[in-house]
Amino acid sequence: MGRAVAHHHPASRPSGPSDRARGGAAVPAGAASGSGAVRRTVLPGGLRVVTQSVPDVRSATFGIWARVGSRDETPALGGATHYLEHLLFKGTRRRSALDISAELDAVGGEMNAFTAKEFTCYYARVLDTDLPLAVDVVCDMLTGSLIRAEDVEAERGVVLEEIAMTEDDPGDCVHDLFAKTMLGDTPLGRPVLGTNETVGALTRDRLARFYRRHYDPTHLVVAAAGNLDHDEVVRQVHRAFEEAGALTRTDAEPIGPRTGARRVRTAGRVDLLDRGTEQAHVVLGVPGLSRTDERRWALGVLSAALGGGMSSRLFQEVREKRGLAYSVYSYTSGFADCGLFGVYVGCRPNLVHDVLKICRDELDHVAEHGLDDEELRRAIGQLSGSTVLGLEDTGALMNHIGKGELCWGEQLSVDGMLARIASVTPDDVRSVAREILGQRPSLSVIGPLTDKQAARLDEAVV
Repeated sequence: MGRAVAHHHPASRPSGPSDRARGGAAVPAGAASGSGAVRRTVLPGGLRVVTQSVPDVRSATFGIWARVGSRDETPALGGATHYLEHLLFKGTRRRSALDISAELDAVGGEMNAFTAKEFTCYYARVLDTDLPLAVDVVCDMLTGSLIRAEDVEAERGVVLEEIAMTEDDPGDCVHDLFAKTMLGDTPLGRPVLGTNETVGALTRDRLARFYRRHYDPTHLVVAAAGNLDHDEVVRQVHRAFEEAGALTRTDAEPIGPRTGARRVRTAGRVDLLDRGTEQAHVVLGVPGLSRTDERRWALGVLSAALGGGMSSRLFQEVREKRGLAYSVYSYTSGFADCGLFGVYVGCRPNLVHDVLKICRDELDHVAEHGLDDEELRRAIGQLSGSTVLGLEDTGALMNHIGKGELCWGEQLSVDGMLARIASVTPDDVRSVAREILGQRPSLSVIGPLTDKQAARLDEAVV
């Protein structure tokens, strides 16, 4: 199975976006307190540049977002977006693969990329004085990559090993199994990394065509945050793309955010993947809300109260009171046209039935009665605090303004986000709890369950 977000270097995780937001809502882009306003420029050719100045730091993070993810793949192209992410590190007309790494290493910079279901991002974090280098290298990768046949073959083994590594992590795999359970054999339901079969069959020509289709400047957003000057970043980006011959369509307009709506109708489905693990990894969940649904703020507060911290209902009932699990949390996944809400628990296989019963009881109780005043106050405080603390470094700010432009087509200040969260009322939570938690759930499990244990899984989704 593939990760919801696949990183070029998995050990180096940015403070970046994920398709899953634990214990809260996936919130729109914002600005950290004390930072400058987000500035936006559209270059000839439809290339958008958004920046946020943070003059009190000595670093800057520069990234380029592409409006392409695994949901843009046909079944035969499964994993192509992530494969391309790897290939863009393999060399350009101006730099070898070693040059790309060495130039950033020489100044103590960090460089990485990640692929998700609806976007891909390449970024570098450097000292503010080295920002021109980061701009040049990342722009060169996006506009000048060679995608050579020999690199495609050499990197195929690396991608297959990444798939194998991910499949060895059942705590991660179960979320992808849950996406498949809920969304089926659709682009959103398939793994970001692809499968051994699809990756094994991808050719250089197919990957190159996919690149040309989805890496046009109209599909890209440049985002930078830190100690920087917006106009200077715009000049550097313009020069880099112009010298690469990538801005030939001077009258082109940017491609806007994805739109649409779809109804996830899955209910009462159970998927079990038998693995010889010590624990059973379980996700119980229902259809959620899209990332543009205004009710997502109330759902974020609800998720925080249910499974967002040590005082949450599920943590207290499953772990603190009964000692049935170490890890238990709730999360939301918001896409352009739909969403998911899930509860994850890792426990011994013989405890799965007991844990699921507790989770169902709590979800059913909240669906009927909502939250009490103290729970609501605590959940609003937790979500507000985590939102602000999550925007404390330049990498997080780059992620938020880039994703804000690409996914929402707008920026929302921290004060604006905090106001939305604070405005959530008991009736809002009660309404969204009744609608979301009142649905018949589905279940995904990875672990070594006996036939008798497996037979009882249906009881959790009745």
